[in-house]
Amino acid sequence: MKSKLSGGSVGYKIFTVIVLILLALFFIFPLYWIVTGSFKDAIAISSRTPVWFPTQFVLDNYEKLFARPALRWLLNTVVMAVSAMLLTCLTASLAGYALAKKRFYGRGILFTIIICAMALPKQVIVIPLLQEMRTLGLADTLLAVILPTVGWPFGVFLMKQFSETIPTEILEAARVDGAGEIRTFATIVFPMIKPGVGALAIFTFVNSWNDYFLQLIMLTSKEKLTISVGIAQMQGEMSSDFGLIMAGATLAAIPIVAVFIAFQKYFTQGISMGAVKG
Repeated sequence: MKSKLSGGSVGYKIFTVIVLILLALFFIFPLYWIVTGSFKDAIAISSRTPVWFPTQFVLDNYEKLFARPALRWLLNTVVMAVSAMLLTCLTASLAGYALAKKRFYGRGILFTIIICAMALPKQVIVIPLLQEMRTLGLADTLLAVILPTVGWPFGVFLMKQFSETIPTEILEAARVDGAGEIRTFATIVFPMIKPGVGALAIFTFVNSWNDYFLQLIMLTSKEKLTISVGIAQMQGEMSSDFGLIMAGATLAAIPIVAVFIAFQKYFTQGISMGAVKG
């Protein structure tokens, strides 16, 4: 009986590994095609017979890309996404901690409003946001894209759920020892919710990086565009130059992959802790 069970278990593991490999190949193939296509010439890209791997690497697409303000677009996007990530993680962790561990008037109503805001599509509030940024004199600036992301309701909700796992006894012991609110948050609360902050950092960075709609509405000057809007403009101007477009897409994908690799450990811990709590 044990041998049959062990044999079935081994067969199940082999089947699972095969399925995971196939799924990984399925999801990674578009990225592979874009990266290799950025090094192909126009003939290889437009060939009816797919060229799965370039016989010779051509750098003309990247030369044409760098002749445009692509690096400026990339820098704008990095500054925008990193700033939104840092500010969102800071404000969301503070707000989530306050909603989870502090008792004040209107706490439940405030949390209900945050939950309702999560269901509100961004397209509904984009006109008031645009008018607000114009009133503040921030139209056509990166702050017009950063500030709306900082108040992300999902971030507050996520950090509240993680903050609720902090034992109240630890916080009370810190107060007895004379620790203030800032010291308590920095030395006790933040280290305990760090996996959640890592997961939120990835979510915020990817969400800010890929928020094409808000970037398109808020940014108009060519030198202030992000890489997503810039690539879209290239598709409109040079729709037949797929090599140039693939080179721009490859350049845009590099920071996303780098951030995910850097925060992968915290992201995995955050998802695991969230699954256990659920």
